[in-house]
Amino acid sequence: MKWLVLVHVLGATIWVGGHLILSLGFLPHALRTKDINIITNFEKNYERIGIPALLIQIITGFWMASLYIPFNQWWSLASPHHHYLWIKIGLLLGTLVLAVHARLMIIPRLTIEQLPSLAFHIVLATVLAVSFVIAGLSFRFIFF
Repeated sequence: MKWLVLVHVLGATIWVGGHLILSLGFLPHALRTKDINIITNFEKNYERIGIPALLIQIITGFWMASLYIPFNQWWSLASPHHHYLWIKIGLLLGTLVLAVHARLMIIPRLTIEQLPSLAFHIVLATVLAVSFVIAGLSFRFIFF
């Protein structure tokens, strides 16, 4: 179980850290200079490690959830663990919807006029990523 948590946390470090760097470092500069290449270059390089990190988190997250809560009990809201499980599933679905929308609708037609729309997606994805961390810690240590 410890190695599973380690792999999950390493994936989270890459996923959340990348989004924080993008949101706090690259995005403000791109918006200030109105240069979409700053974002597209970051995304092109980050996707090679960010997407596998997210997939690792999904696999290890569901694996750990099944160790905490047997699958046949996932539909219950009997404990705080059940609540955090559904919070994390909701965050995952929100992340996937944002990613698909950005990848299919915004990025292929990205212009400087659409940069604020992409910026909104980036900031929202970052908020969801940080929320994953908070929910994950809460799942593990029951903070809230």
